[in-house]
Amino acid sequence: MIGGIKYEHAHRMIAEFIGLLIIGMAVWTQRVEQRKWMRMLGWISLAAVVGQGVLGGITVLNFLPWSISTAHATLGQTLFCIVVAMALFTSRSWLQESQLIAEHDLTPSTPRLTALAVACVWVQLILGAAFRHSGIKLLPHLVGAWVVTGLLCWTVVRILTRYGNVAQLRRLAQLLLTLLMVQLGLGFASYITRLQWMVDPPQSTTGIVISTVAHVACGALVLAVSVVLAIQSHRMINSHVPQSATHTATQEAITA
Repeated sequence: MIGGIKYEHAHRMIAEFIGLLIIGMAVWTQRVEQRKWMRMLGWISLAAVVGQGVLGGITVLNFLPWSISTAHATLGQTLFCIVVAMALFTSRSWLQESQLIAEHDLTPSTPRLTALAVACVWVQLILGAAFRHSGIKLLPHLVGAWVVTGLLCWTVVRILTRYGNVAQLRRLAQLLLTLLMVQLGLGFASYITRLQWMVDPPQSTTGIVISTVAHVACGALVLAVSVVLAIQSHRMINSHVPQSATHTATQEAITA
């Protein structure tokens, strides 16, 4: 249990525990959930965790090829978002009536803007994983950081200026902005510790592990909050109604 072995072993033990939890969640979803698409989502989460384990095994057997390691990291982030979405879909607030808000003359519409933000964050996490596993240089990840920062700031400003009175959207936007600022700081700290290690390799790797893990974890939170914001935006904002339409209550989001 020296060097990185203790981290890798702990990673495997936690992964096994998470796998058992997701198996239980998938089975329980089939027993109690009435919505067909939710039961399908339960099976998707199970397939994802199995695929994650397979990719992890291939990564170890082939001595950490960057492409497989990047796919392993990406699927892990995706699985996390699936579980977060399932938690949202089974929450009490989701099962209550939701008032549709009409939106006009915005390009892109807020639902599309939030979906674009999710896609960009997801791609950025892929670039980060590829860089960590020495598959690409740092520049693409840095460029991606600028793009994601600009797009998330645009999304947050849109939500806060137009839907600041909608608590579900406002709180998510505020949380997303906070996580973005923290993520940028952690990214800088991760780069500095890695650069220092390259200058003085014999030093302890603890600083690199802490800063990198914190950066990756915060990135996962940014992605998850972006996903929830996109889901809530698509549920609550109707950008396809005529301008004369009024706000109406609906349960379509519950039974769809």
